[in-house]
Amino acid sequence: MLDPAARYTGYTSYSYLEAGTDYREFTLAPELGRVPAYQGISLSDGQRDRVRRLLTDNVVISLHDHPSVFPEEIGQTVDYNRTARHHTGYAGLARSGMTAVFDNMMDGTCCVTSQMGWKWTDVIADLGMRLSDVAHQDYLIRVERLADIHHAHETGRMGLVLATEAATMIENELDRLDMLYGFGVRQMGIAYSEANTLGSGLKERADGGLTYFGEKAVRRMNKLGIAIDVSHSGDRTSLETIAHSTKPIFITHAGSRSVWPTNRMKPDEVIRACAERGGVLGLEAAPHTTLSPAHPRHSIDSVMDHFVHCVELVGIDHVAFGPDTLFGDHVGLHDTFAAHLSIAEAHGHVDHPRVPYVDGLENPAECYWNIVSWLVGHDYSDDEIGKVLGGNILRVLEEVWH
Repeated sequence: MLDPAARYTGYTSYSYLEAGTDYREFTLAPELGRVPAYQGISLSDGQRDRVRRLLTDNVVISLHDHPSVFPEEIGQTVDYNRTARHHTGYAGLARSGMTAVFDNMMDGTCCVTSQMGWKWTDVIADLGMRLSDVAHQDYLIRVERLADIHHAHETGRMGLVLATEAATMIENELDRLDMLYGFGVRQMGIAYSEANTLGSGLKERADGGLTYFGEKAVRRMNKLGIAIDVSHSGDRTSLETIAHSTKPIFITHAGSRSVWPTNRMKPDEVIRACAERGGVLGLEAAPHTTLSPAHPRHSIDSVMDHFVHCVELVGIDHVAFGPDTLFGDHVGLHDTFAAHLSIAEAHGHVDHPRVPYVDGLENPAECYWNIVSWLVGHDYSDDEIGKVLGGNILRVLEEVWH
């Protein structure tokens, strides 16, 4: 495999246009060095060489991230989102060690024409604008089939998998799933925090489960080859989605409620059901989510407490990583969009320290070096590390993407 950092030639988003004339310009957060580098893992020279080899030799896939660059002043994000011109963090991604990333774009904060997000026209604007930028460069490869991921690995580039965290924007129109597939979407959630026409989100007081329309949508996604996610869906909706899908599903970004008792985490019953049907759980690292009693101050150690529990629960063949990071102030973003993202309902009220960022898993550029360093430092084998970096995800995609 070629060195991705060498393959990247320095392209920046929308550089084919004139900032300030063709689009509104914002001062963006730095992609590298916004916070101090993580110092919590001590490795020997031999172990560091092994980390480099593992990142180079394996197909490394993030099951869930938002690899775009946010305004340095995070309070400007609403105005930034309204332009639909999210800037992709190309320089940071080139340093990440990833082969492919499931990019969930603006999702519930996609407020181009509406204050509330999840509108069909806004999602299409988000997709179209991002793809107009991607079409002007050759480092990121749009992933529409498994061969695209392998091609990215072989050529030292990165695959971009278009994804959405919910299907809310299809409303009651099943054929919109076909349209989104045609636009390149290859993974989709059932519901975000609020209920929609498919099922209940984790915010709702009562979970009504997968609706009849939701069952039709699951069947259509199976037929199309869209991978299904239930990270933000209610427990009953998650279980019924797993049961009705003829293909294995993903929990792209979550952790275990047995480790940290909030709605945002999945009960072990759901994690087991996902694994029993061949699916995979991606470990979440968005601020103040995957905490643990041993590490209540959110850091990579908190996340890996969930990793250890989930591996013990369902086996290493059903665990991966979906860090859910971005380039910018993620804590500030949560504060800005607390109502949109149902932060209080999802994260609960379990007492824990507030952090300005998740130490060790702050942005897409650093996550996988630190994850692999942790795994190497804790004596996981090359085979085990290869599975959780991407092998498990590839196994599911081979079945789901036809």
